[in-house]
Amino acid sequence: MNHILVRFQVLDVTQRGSCRSIQTDLVMMVMMTVEHMFMVLVLFGFLIFAKSEVYIVTVEGDPVISYRGGIDGFEATAVESDEKLDVTSDSVTSYSQHLETRHDTLLEALFEDETYTKVYSYKHLINGFAVHMSPEQAETLRQAPGVKSVDRDWKVRKLTTHTPQFLGLPTGVWPTGGGFDRAGEDIVIGFVDSGIFPHHPSFQNTITEPYEPLPRYRGKCEIDPDTKRSFCNGKIVGAQHFAKAATVSGAFNPEIDFASPLDGDGHGSHTAAIAAGNNGIPVRVHGYEYGRASGMAPRARIAVYKALYRLFGGFVSDVVAAIEQAVHDGVDILNLSVGPNSPPATTRTTFLNPFDAVLLSAVKAGVFVAQAAGNGGPFAKTLVSYSPWIASVAAAVDDRRYKNHLTLGNGKILPGIGMSPATRVDQKYTLVAANDVLLDSSGKSTTADCQRPEVLNKNMVKGNILLCGYSFNFVIGTASMAKVAETAKALGAVGFVLAVENASPGTKFDPVPVGMPGILITDASKSTELIDYYNVSTSRDWTGRVKSFKAVGSIGNGLEPVLHKSAPMVALFSARGPNIKDYSFRDADLLKPDILAPGSLIWASWSPNGTDEANYIGEHFAMISGTSMAAPHIAGIAALVKQKHPRWSPAAIKSALMTTTSTLDRAERPILAQQYSGSETMTFVQATPFDYGSGHVNPRAALDPGLIFDAGYEDYIGFLCTTPGLDSHEIRNYTHLPCNYTLGHPYNLNSPSITVSHLVRTQTVTRTVTNVNEEETYKITARMSPAVAIETRPQAMTLKPGASCKFTVTLAVRSVTGTYSFGEVLLKGNRGHKVRIPVVAMGYDR
Repeated sequence: MNHILVRFQVLDVTQRGSCRSIQTDLVMMVMMTVEHMFMVLVLFGFLIFAKSEVYIVTVEGDPVISYRGGIDGFEATAVESDEKLDVTSDSVTSYSQHLETRHDTLLEALFEDETYTKVYSYKHLINGFAVHMSPEQAETLRQAPGVKSVDRDWKVRKLTTHTPQFLGLPTGVWPTGGGFDRAGEDIVIGFVDSGIFPHHPSFQNTITEPYEPLPRYRGKCEIDPDTKRSFCNGKIVGAQHFAKAATVSGAFNPEIDFASPLDGDGHGSHTAAIAAGNNGIPVRVHGYEYGRASGMAPRARIAVYKALYRLFGGFVSDVVAAIEQAVHDGVDILNLSVGPNSPPATTRTTFLNPFDAVLLSAVKAGVFVAQAAGNGGPFAKTLVSYSPWIASVAAAVDDRRYKNHLTLGNGKILPGIGMSPATRVDQKYTLVAANDVLLDSSGKSTTADCQRPEVLNKNMVKGNILLCGYSFNFVIGTASMAKVAETAKALGAVGFVLAVENASPGTKFDPVPVGMPGILITDASKSTELIDYYNVSTSRDWTGRVKSFKAVGSIGNGLEPVLHKSAPMVALFSARGPNIKDYSFRDADLLKPDILAPGSLIWASWSPNGTDEANYIGEHFAMISGTSMAAPHIAGIAALVKQKHPRWSPAAIKSALMTTTSTLDRAERPILAQQYSGSETMTFVQATPFDYGSGHVNPRAALDPGLIFDAGYEDYIGFLCTTPGLDSHEIRNYTHLPCNYTLGHPYNLNSPSITVSHLVRTQTVTRTVTNVNEEETYKITARMSPAVAIETRPQAMTLKPGASCKFTVTLAVRSVTGTYSFGEVLLKGNRGHKVRIPVVAMGYDR
């Protein structure tokens, strides 16, 4: 047995690529027979390879996007702020090759061959590489001349229709771009996600209005290894996958995760369809149609950059490579329904790490970036999207609710959820509990959740309603409501009831479509009423065996949604501010999230291979929730703004979206936020900018905002240079620019919001607006919570088309309350434009 173990370790060392001298020594050791030598060998092999990880390294020298010349033989390749990168030019090609050669030379000079694996070279947005090596090698690299930073790779995770109508797109927005069949025309949205299911009707190239070639986009299309067909079809213009870091880390399984852009999860297909899926696609699940789905920009093109996978999420080095490639290929919009598992604590500030730095360079290249804010709500400081150059999107509950009910024989009506057809009208059916119809009574505790039809007596279930219990298995995903329906159907039941007798505080229950009458009773007190009625009505012998089932009931129709006016509402799971500037969780002078968009119970396409949601395995559509679903709403709407205003910068697009939002629901009341009460039951409170940023997106108004708050690459560098805790050397490591430009305070960044996290006495903040319409006169007013006084100057201003003008906002502490004060500045134009920005401040004595 010892000899077998040693041979395995030697093979492991050779396969992993250790240095030749170690291999030789190990072979000699195998020839020895001393027992302790075998143990040393096994331990040695474990120590070398268990510790090897992927590191992201940045080195001296400008990336392509910032290189202004100075090296003999290589012409300048830098672009100005918001300018597209021309990767087809000879100068870009040669300089890119020069950088990659330098990366290879550095590694070869420091380490022997086969003791490391270079995973990627980053050349266009940052200058560096990803490499798989031991911590000792990483430390050697960190001390090497010319190396700026070495960060251990960290993981990211997914931040996991009716909404076009809810947002007013068909009547208010699409007609301005030529109708739905032109909405988003020739705009390319890149998705860094779990891939795509290209055969879905949401992604098909239509026969009546086929897509023309798009020469300016330069992305690749991988070939499906099974079908030998391209993943691209005109609608999908690019499809690539990135898994090198996952592979060398041992996390990637090609049989499960697919070594191609194919979506093995469902998440990527869902987000792509929300932003850019074709219009009017019937949503059919279990034989029922739940309406017709459409993306926000149904004529936009889709570029797929798969970097997320079923079992482990993804690695930042793979995601950074995907973003680099997307910008290289020429995407206009980038959707990131992904965020870090935790803040990358290897850097001092949330704003400066390889992930955020590469996004800053993407924005410099003119790419608008939408990122999911995170799903850690409703708790404070749970955001995973921090930087001002990113549009961080919170999730809203829209106006659609699916409800159902169970009517008992005693006349009681129990509310629940279940997107199912009703049992036959005016007929009651006998209720039979799973525990009472077991073929073998030995496994009662494991069969009440109705996941295994083979252990239940079909003769006793057939023609009745099967009563099941909601177990912990549903929470961890090993049981599903879809499987309950399968069990009930296999046994010949007319329907089923799933009763929640107890649940962890804050457990969230979503309606699930099922192909037969079925309902989930989510209220434990109502489940108790059901169980009490069942027990009273069911007669048993002295052993507890049922003699006769007398409890009866009927299940209502849950297929039709009910529309509520208390919408939008901030979803319970949506991450909350305040934003943080470092990993001590100190508050930042920057508001996050930026904006609110639909993200709860969103219908969109799904991959039948997808395993992300147990209730939708094998389906082509799914209804799921998350800020992952909110971000592509903003990405798609940004595509519509980009289509109408092709020369606008990413900051201008973000400003148009933010300044035209609404903080009122459909009933004209302040937007509410789902929150926990003291008993951890859900309640509703008035939302604040820490819940929704500037407010809920209004696509129609965003197309014509009147004024914009613009900002460029230098402005963001100025923001970094004035952020406490950062020194100029650290900033230059990531941005390749000196701190020659300062804003005085971070809150002076020209963003469409104002946040002063530490207000002492009086502070004056400056903003600059640019008129993007005809000449207009704006009156400026402001309001604030009583603890902070607010004043604006001037009180009015007139701007000609294209003109810019500054105004100031002065905040003064009236009383120190220990809590944030909220307010707004409103610029109201005489031509009807309304431009609103949120103001947030906390007063201190000193």
